[in-house]
Amino acid sequence: MFRDKPTLAGERVVLRPVRPEDTDGLWELVRDPETRRLTGSQAEISYEAARIWYSSRGAQQDRLDLAICDASDGSYVGEIVLNDLDAGNVSCNLRIALVGPRAYGRGFGTEATRLTLAHAFETVGMHRIGLEVFAFNARAHHVYEKVGFVREGVLRDALRWDGAWHDAIVMSVLSPDWSAHRGHPDLAPAGRP
Repeated sequence: MFRDKPTLAGERVVLRPVRPEDTDGLWELVRDPETRRLTGSQAEISYEAARIWYSSRGAQQDRLDLAICDASDGSYVGEIVLNDLDAGNVSCNLRIALVGPRAYGRGFGTEATRLTLAHAFETVGMHRIGLEVFAFNARAHHVYEKVGFVREGVLRDALRWDGAWHDAIVMSVLSPDWSAHRGHPDLAPAGRP
């Protein structure tokens, strides 16, 4: 379902297929302590493993890995991924990570998520896109609600970080939801999602 690897352009970001040249950006992302905490990333990876990973993403037809680039200068500011494809149920998972404080609070994540959802629902024909967000990640939770994700439940004690347990909130957006609001549920007609 994800054979095509598009480039998607917005006002703030350009999303394009990841490539080996993005390894420095991925390396920055996976080494940033705040990004690691917000995504619950506990595994260490080497620079070479990151390069190999980004070198292999284009061949994967069951996922879409896109670099998030600042539209003003083309710099890598993160990645957004559609993965865990369930072709029979026309559903997948979404995950996003920004490189750290230099990318936070600039609208990159919101626009990247809307562009990716539009592609997934309107071009690929997905029915459901789900995700998990840790309860302490208020910024991400806000963005997901802002673009139309609906809270479905809680995975209790899903992450142990620095000796403390944290819940994960399960959210999704469905194609009928997307058709009603196209990533702007606050503008949807009354009575609609």
